[in-house]
Amino acid sequence: MKKEVSKPIVISVGGSLIVPEKIDVGFLQNFKKLINAEIKKGKRFIIICGGGRTARHYQQAGGAVTKLRKDEVDWLGIHSTRLNAQLLKTVLLPHTEEFIVNHPIDDKIIFNKPILVAAGWKPGRSTDYIAVLLAKRFKAEKLLNLSNIDYVYNKDPRKYPDARQVEKISWKEFRKIIPKKWDPGLSSPFDPIASKEAQSLGIDVAVVNGSNITAIRDAINNNEFKGTLISN
Repeated sequence: MKKEVSKPIVISVGGSLIVPEKIDVGFLQNFKKLINAEIKKGKRFIIICGGGRTARHYQQAGGAVTKLRKDEVDWLGIHSTRLNAQLLKTVLLPHTEEFIVNHPIDDKIIFNKPILVAAGWKPGRSTDYIAVLLAKRFKAEKLLNLSNIDYVYNKDPRKYPDARQVEKISWKEFRKIIPKKWDPGLSSPFDPIASKEAQSLGIDVAVVNGSNITAIRDAINNNEFKGTLISN
């Protein structure tokens, strides 16, 4: 009898967690320990890496020398996500598939090992969007978005002192408080295009601070967690 394969959990890891200024070895060690422990319980993961500060450094350097087209800014970000993904894939060996997914709708993706690592795809599509596409394709159990914030706020806390953190919010309300369009380097808990797609597919997203390993573990295991749940 063929062994039933568990539905994967999708985790979108913000580049700011991997490289806040320089590579955060402590984060990589803690994340690896957590994922390895969950794999022993039979869980499977699809992990998508963002570009974060690495992308911004390349984009700023390129822009300081010459005028960059929008797609060129995007490609610098995309290749930054691929570098971060290669690092994460390497530290999570031997549980990772050999090849990093750069094309989420490729029908030849192999996912037999416990971890599939993915990165940026093409201009105009963020790693949040890729996370949603892969969640749909592999019928994921849940989607976690790890960043450097504890909660989603009802408005930008950097601009409004009275901004209020929210623990649960609908996609309809969430999409009212984020930008309407996505641009390379956009700072948003979850990007507008990915949010629209997740809403249409009925996918829940847990926004969790990636430095809080306890919160990540709780979210993975369907416990109450410190963070924000976005759902229909």
